[in-house]
This record gives sequence, structure tokens and C-alpha cells, in this order.
Amino acid sequence: MTLKLNMLPPSVNNMSVRVFVRAAGLPFEEENVWGQTQSDEYRAKIPSGLTPSVETEGLPKGALWESCAVMMYLANREGLTSLYPADLERRAMVDSANFYTMSILYPLVARATYPRLSFAGYPGEVATSDASDDLFPRFGEGFLRYLSFEEDPGERYTVADLDFDRDPPRLAAMGKVYNATDPDLDAFRRRGGKLLMWHSWADAGPSPMKSIAWSWWRPRRGRPSWSRQLATRLKK
Repeated sequence: MTLKLNMLPPSVNNMSVRVFVRAAGLPFEEENVWGQTQSDEYRAKIPSGLTPSVETEGLPKGALWESCAVMMYLANREGLTSLYPADLERRAMVDSANFYTMSILYPLVARATYPRLSFAGYPGEVATSDASDDLFPRFGEGFLRYLSFEEDPGERYTVADLDFDRDPPRLAAMGKVYNATDPDLDAFRRRGGKLLMWHSWADAGPSPMKSIAWSWWRPRRGRPSWSRQLATRLKK
């Protein structure tokens, strides 16, 4: 069975998988399912009604969705270590970028831009919030304008001004402040510190997947065995 990719052309996360299969040189068929994702026929194969999705042999139910899950699965299946490293530490950094994109970056970008583009919001967001319709876009733009750059980008800076070639290096400085990428908590432990973390498996941010990746990173970096206990409890 040839890999079939169901996609919607305007979507950025759909585009990521479309670029991936081409960069990987995988044989595939592509179908534009615009207007079909909520049909009984599509949902019989893809119960979430989401795109991108792939249909291929070997999957328990013959199909898989969510862009990062699709790319990670295909990379593992095809042995594409140039795109998804086999080295644990390098793979952890790729996973971190994937989870950050899914749980933090993409929802913020969507909330800031979808209302202005007249796109529908994520299911449940309106029902679970009494906030005004423009609160999420204002929050997203406020964070980008006032908290994301070390140097002030200006009061008129908006998500529409974000330059994906120029701005990522400018965001890196504040990333060192926000991103919990150093697994060394030995000094904290020596001072008697105790770390309590609680997650729902459905949390979007912070994602429990990041905590698991971090806890497994510690012992493989030569850290004390107490971090293995944390990893074990997180898995249960």
C-alpha cells in the first residue's frame, strides 16, 4: 500500500508533513480533503477529523494523524536518521522542538492570527473561556512584543512582522531564560530542595512529554540515580 497523505493546503502543520515526505524522498499519494474531514467516510478512517493524516500498512488501525507524530513515525520506520537522529541527546532536542511547536508555539500563533483570518478556533476554546473574543490574539501579540525579544522590537510589532529568517536568532536570547534545557539540579538537591511536578496527560503547556524527556536525559548525562525515580513515576 502506497503511503497516502491527506492534507489541507492552507495549513502550516500540514505543510510540514508535505515538505517532510518530499525531503525524505518517500513515495506517496497526496489528497486534498478540503471540506471532507467531518464526513462519515473520512472520520471512519480518521476519528479525530484532523489533518494531516496518513494511511499506510503496518499501523494498528491503518492510519495516523498529528503532524509531529506522523513525521516521527515515518522517520523511525524508514531509518531517516538525518532527519530524526538516532543519537539520544540529539533526538531529545528534536523532540523538544516538536513538543514546543505543538503545545506552545502553534496554539499561540493560531490564537493570534485565526480570528483576523476568519478561521475557526480550536474545539472547546470558546466554550471553556468567558474571555472576550480578542483576548487570545492580544495575549499572543503582547507576549511576542514585550517578552520574546531581548531588544525591544517596538510597540507596533505584531505576529505579521515575524520574520522566520531573521527573528529566530533574536528569540534565542530569551529562550535561554524560558527554556528548561539544563538537567543539572544537583546544587538544588544539595541545598535540600524538593521538586514536585504534577501533570495531566492532556496538558498542552507545560507538556508532560517534556518532563519525561528531561527526566530520561538526566541519567544518560551521568546524573544521580534519583532522577531515574522521577522518570519511573512519570511513566506510571
